[in-house]
Amino acid sequence: MARLKREQWFDLTRDVEWEFTHVDHEAVYPEWISGTGKIPLDDWKQWKEPYVTSYPEYVATQAEKDAGAYSVKAALERSSVFDTLDEGWKSAAKMHFGGIALIEFIAVPAELKMARFGLAPSWRNTAVYGALDEIRHTQLNMWFAHELVEKDPQFDWTQKAYHTNEWGIIAARAVFDGLMMNPNAVDTAIQLPFTFETGFTNLQFVGLASDALASGDINFANMISSIQTDEARHAQQGGPTLEILMEHDPKRAQWVIDKTFWAAARLFSVLTGPAMDYYTPLEHRKQSYKEFMEEWIVDQFVSSIESYGLKKPWYWQEFLDGLELWHHSLALGLWFWRPTVWWMPKAGMRKDEREWLNEKYPRFEQEFGFIWDQIAENINSGNMEQTLPATLPWLCDLTHLPIGTCGAPNNPKYPIKSYPLTYGGKTYHFDSKVSRQIWWEDRDLLHQNSVIHRLLGGEIAQPDVPGILAWMGLTPEVMGDDAEGYAWAAEYLPSERVAAAAAGGGA
Repeated sequence: MARLKREQWFDLTRDVEWEFTHVDHEAVYPEWISGTGKIPLDDWKQWKEPYVTSYPEYVATQAEKDAGAYSVKAALERSSVFDTLDEGWKSAAKMHFGGIALIEFIAVPAELKMARFGLAPSWRNTAVYGALDEIRHTQLNMWFAHELVEKDPQFDWTQKAYHTNEWGIIAARAVFDGLMMNPNAVDTAIQLPFTFETGFTNLQFVGLASDALASGDINFANMISSIQTDEARHAQQGGPTLEILMEHDPKRAQWVIDKTFWAAARLFSVLTGPAMDYYTPLEHRKQSYKEFMEEWIVDQFVSSIESYGLKKPWYWQEFLDGLELWHHSLALGLWFWRPTVWWMPKAGMRKDEREWLNEKYPRFEQEFGFIWDQIAENINSGNMEQTLPATLPWLCDLTHLPIGTCGAPNNPKYPIKSYPLTYGGKTYHFDSKVSRQIWWEDRDLLHQNSVIHRLLGGEIAQPDVPGILAWMGLTPEVMGDDAEGYAWAAEYLPSERVAAAAAGGGA
């Protein structure tokens, strides 16, 4: 083989298939995990990836990428770049490392599921490279974050987060189990490479890479840019799979994409929205979260699904409206419940930052500004207990995010309310009609109890805030607090108090 030209042997080796003589096809590719459904087995022979590579080519390319990524890291190890970074930006990095690093590793068995149970040899071949990609991504995240632990113990949550019961991690686990662990191979290819990686990893990796570079975090920008270069290869598994599924079961294809997009959009409104619009220093913000979503997700996603003959999800207008309010509500919630997270939430409420938010989001002041005014007043009056949680919010049984975060105060179209459903003698609560419908259709695949149900079920031995924090694994040295030490609130002091303080009369 080594003496042949690539084009003479590649298709032969890639398309190796077996004829089973001792067992039938169902024994090797059980329907419950392969997921062929209505698709005839012979039709999987049409599966062809648009971007092809051989193992020697793959190894050479990845070695070059690793050399570039790790050499930049080595060059910066003795610099003081990290020490000069804005605390808000450091929190954005902590959110990413804790929320994403081990998800890269969970993606390995998802890829291996397709490598073993994919119904075309070319698909299985591509998925093997996908699994190797995800191992590389895990290693990059772990190694780049590891050196920061001695500088800040919150970076230890890169490895620790998914081994805890922290509420945000439970929410992320619920989403990623639904994307990677629970579905069959066909649905995994539609949910993970097509809907999630083709769309939402652009949001997390491209957008944050740009903000990281502007903020001076060269190491972080270098790392996630290197990771993003792998996505195009293994994300291509979704397209060929979707084409075949659309020929035989377009209703199934539409449902899988619709439910995945909603879950991913809700999760990234907490993972990426606050990082872009609140934590990134104002002078370094390239786009608002809404603008980035409109460019990278809305336009590209709609164009992509329509090219396959699919429709926009039935909740599309609600999603578009959510770009105006979801992440603002979540940023406020993250700050208020700051002891329950492993980073330092930034209020992002200095007056110039608030002016920027009002420019980008015309309803911001009406829906959220007055709440921040009250928080600032409590801080300046010394009423800090009023800025801290006395209990937990009720959480959505699908997204595991606070119920009210699909709505906003003073928003008649999307008020803060629960959408309950009683099933099996138990009442479940949801943040929207969309979440409720998805849960109802997929209820047998959902296995994550919310923190609230665990609390009511007696799983948390000490059912108060200190007990809940201990159950989540949040110790005093790592639990969150205001990223700026509350200095931003001084801008809201009445002028006479500012003058008195300047004259030495105290605040």
